[in-house]
Amino acid sequence: MARRRKKDELDPLQSLILLLVFGSFIGGYYLFKSLLISSIFAGAILGVYLTSVIILNRKNNERLRRSGITDIDKMDGRRFELYLGHLFEAQGYKAEVTQSSGDYGADLVISKNGKKIVVQAKRYSKNVGLKAVQEIHTALAHYKAAEAWVVTNSDYTEQAYNLAKSSGVKLINRKLLIEMILAINSEPQTLVAVALEEPVVPVYEPEEDVIEEPEDLDCPKCGYLLVKRKSSRGEFYGCSNFPKCRHTMNLNT
Repeated sequence: MARRRKKDELDPLQSLILLLVFGSFIGGYYLFKSLLISSIFAGAILGVYLTSVIILNRKNNERLRRSGITDIDKMDGRRFELYLGHLFEAQGYKAEVTQSSGDYGADLVISKNGKKIVVQAKRYSKNVGLKAVQEIHTALAHYKAAEAWVVTNSDYTEQAYNLAKSSGVKLINRKLLIEMILAINSEPQTLVAVALEEPVVPVYEPEEDVIEEPEDLDCPKCGYLLVKRKSSRGEFYGCSNFPKCRHTMNLNT
């Protein structure tokens, strides 16, 4: 996956506009020997660009408003799962939300045309890491599903994208989620309202007791999964990238 562009770097379109503005200024002065005329040329190009940016921003803001993504950002994890259940049903899937604990890595099980798909939902304010991809890939066998998806209102780490590509897991990020919402016939805000009002009713019962683990077990230093280890001092979480990474975390953290 390509590295993300730094915030202080210009994107290709901005670089092209600056080049056109500078080129029109130089070209205008070369042809007419007038700073006023060359400035008018450069200003006209810059004005067209700024007007286009304003129009596009307005359209984008309207899309965000219609999608209800800002309301989704305020949901807790369970409500986000319920919301996705309604969203998939609006797309023609049969959707079932699993129990909040003991779900074997899947928050939803959806099906259409005889194909079963397991879905993990991540309502995050930061990028989703490797753990979600590993868990949903494991859930494939348990639920006898054909595909595994992870859906988030945010984005994913580079390690998560790489692992998903090699393991066949489909990642739906914030941009794709908004596209999914806007593509349905139902009013997006209605789905949000239903998810916020509906009581949480688990669908699957766990077959055995499962020990609760922290929501996010990605190593903050390298992004690999933290796994439970034992030492003479007791149990702790250690980075699976050991010995390259020696980060540890207490079980009660």
